[in-house]
Amino acid sequence: MPEEIKAHITGVVFQVTTKPGDRVAAGDAVIVLESMKMEIPVEAPRAGAVKEIKVQEGQTVQEGDVVAVLE
Repeated sequence: MPEEIKAHITGVVFQVTTKPGDRVAAGDAVIVLESMKMEIPVEAPRAGAVKEIKVQEGQTVQEGDVVAVLE
């Protein structure tokens, strides 16, 4: 069952560390946000495969925005 991964802070996408099809474990960084000069990873809530990345590097996201989908 697909699960949305959401940004927990407002920031700029600093790095996309996964791509569709990648397998991740719970706690793995899917993307890295930059906010107030700090790099903050957005982590997978569970193990699975990345179905979709919904952001790109340099994009601004708001708290609660969906950044990726896990299947």
